Amino acid sequence: MHFKTLVLALATASTLMAQTSTHYRITQSYPIGGSGSWDYIIPDSGNHRLFIARETHLMVVDEDSGKLIGEVTGINGAHGTAIAAKSGHGFATAGEDKAVVMFDLKTLKALGKTPAADDADAILYDEVSNRVFTLNGDANSSTVIDAATGKLITNIPLNGKPEYGVSAGDGKVYANIADKSEIVEIDAKKATVTKRWSTAPCKQPVPLAIDKVNHRLFSGCRSGVMAVSDYRAGKVVTTVPIGSGADGAAYDPESHNVFVANADGTLTVIHQDGADQYQVAQTLTTPVGSRNLGLDPLTHRLYVASAKFGPLPASGKGKKPVLPGTFTLLRIEADSAAH
Repeated sequence: MHFKTLVLALATASTLMAQTSTHYRITQSYPIGGSGSWDYIIPDSGNHRLFIARETHLMVVDEDSGKLIGEVTGINGAHGTAIAAKSGHGFATAGEDKAVVMFDLKTLKALGKTPAADDADAILYDEVSNRVFTLNGDANSSTVIDAATGKLITNIPLNGKPEYGVSAGDGKVYANIADKSEIVEIDAKKATVTKRWSTAPCKQPVPLAIDKVNHRLFSGCRSGVMAVSDYRAGKVVTTVPIGSGADGAAYDPESHNVFVANADGTLTVIHQDGADQYQVAQTLTTPVGSRNLGLDPLTHRLYVASAKFGPLPASGKGKKPVLPGTFTLLRIEADSAAH
């Protein structure tokens, strides 16, 4: 091996080791309180705030202080939030009303309601088409809404129960289909499904994150693995073990880390060594039930939620209720010494 080649190889190895040695920890705990359970945590990085769904409303929380700075009210069955900065509009799914509430991003006042479908849950914004896409679990569909006007464009049949989705920024939208263990590709302007593929051996893909540079999707699966897909080829290229009860995922292109939040009380940190090479770098202990995750791409901070829970209903069915006043937001960051 030539000397220059050896030096380059050692430098590359050193860089990789530095990246994989990054260690994450919970740095702040913000007691926010309030009643009811929660769902998606969506960062609005341009305004340094988070939108957190709380059953009947969205809590708007300052990322730095953890203080409640506002609310979007009148949302019956709040789940997801989509931010369409270009039009100044936010969109929140109201699952119990089978609808989407459009609101003003500055005043947080509701501007209108658009009909969606059964179990309107996750929601995302696609900048290329300037459209919002809901993922309606029980209806097996996606509702397409004009982000400028809030008007209904169409409903797209997905032939399965969608969970979370992402925009690739190239006119395509992707969504996990949990009950079929598949991913669907949607042409955002044509509002049609253009591709679908199996996530096997991953079963029940729920959270989804994207690497737009390497054209990779990361599906967190309830079967205990993360499936990595090449979305241009439409196939799974590898899987990585994660915790159980995956419900939140994110990818940070600067650190090349993928994060999966699991209901079992773990946050799996997976380092991307290459487009098709991944390794578990850390398993961070979090409170049990901290299954949702928001990543601010500008600060590289992660946010998860936790709470204390009461006993199961007498019937033994359903979920443990969140005890009033115990809802807490946790901030997770990389140790500065690890950089």
